[in-house]
Amino acid sequence: MTAAPTGADPRHTPTLGSLTGGQLRRLGAVAGLSRADVETYAQVLTESLGPAAERPLSLPPPTRTFLSDDHTPVEFSLSFRPDAAPSVRVLVEPGCGADSLAHNGRVGLEAIRAMARRWHFATDVLDELRDLFLPAAPRGPLALWCALELRPGGVPKVKVYLNPAAGGEERSAATVREALRRLGHRQAYDGLPRGAGHPFLALDLGDWAEPRVKVYVRHENLTAGQAGRLSRMDSGPGPAAVEGFFRTAAGLGPDATGLGGRPGLSCHSFTDTRTARPSGFTLHIPVRDYVRHDGEALARASRVLRHHGMDASVLDRALAALTERRPEDGVGLIAYLALAHQRDQAPRVTAYLSSEAYAVRPPVVESVRRPVPVS
Repeated sequence: MTAAPTGADPRHTPTLGSLTGGQLRRLGAVAGLSRADVETYAQVLTESLGPAAERPLSLPPPTRTFLSDDHTPVEFSLSFRPDAAPSVRVLVEPGCGADSLAHNGRVGLEAIRAMARRWHFATDVLDELRDLFLPAAPRGPLALWCALELRPGGVPKVKVYLNPAAGGEERSAATVREALRRLGHRQAYDGLPRGAGHPFLALDLGDWAEPRVKVYVRHENLTAGQAGRLSRMDSGPGPAAVEGFFRTAAGLGPDATGLGGRPGLSCHSFTDTRTARPSGFTLHIPVRDYVRHDGEALARASRVLRHHGMDASVLDRALAALTERRPEDGVGLIAYLALAHQRDQAPRVTAYLSSEAYAVRPPVVESVRRPVPVS
């Protein structure tokens, strides 16, 4: 990777907080948030990063977080709907400066509780699962991440990401099953599609019309045909719609094999304890592993957005809000593309965007074989 451009704080010292806060302000403006709202949310991001916000970008990342390829503990996303302004989201690892995974989890939990006090929401759902996901000696690649959906008015929707492998990868399925049981979704696990593990379980906290429990499933070597059969919704998307998104996002033709690099992810959202069926389904494609550079990723994302009647030009402006580099000069700025379906709602397309605070992954250079003269 190559060094990324840096941002400066008011004292002209480039820091993690000044860079990501500036990116958030500009993204919020692209999405139509007011200046007051983006200032509020930038301050929330700084507070969530804790001491790491003041860490100079000349130093290495505060931790080798799994959240991004260059270990920036912040990721942005834009979620698009037809005939509506996109929603900006920011994902942050509050405990990114901790000296252990257990400490990371404790810091993250306290950050969530501080948000709960500030915005007056309950954390009882999270507390019910603490022993499963935040044990005394956790294992795995993460402890707790927090996602904020930035709404007009300065009060975000809050979502927490937890690690099913906290008690060991071999116990991740049992951990997810037990979490669903405790939350009233007793038969939900048996209906999930088969996969290669569970990277996350996510909980909606705060002001959600229908708070979700979201279970993620990892799918190695996923093909378009397999992707089309992953939804377990009663009235979810048809296989053709999912397969079409898969092929466009992954850039694979009808005769291609599956995703041989980073695996695809499916997400299954549960809101109704009276049924084992999920009310939502999302397919996530790690587009950064299947393009030469972000120019290709942007072109694919734009095709998906236009297909669903959404304004693709907003994504161009969003990338410009994050970085001055050309999309063709790196790969990974667009990390994932996702197509989401939720009961009684229009489909959503989400582009997950990297901060690149520490490094830019260089574009893939395809070698050309030339004939060797025979003497």
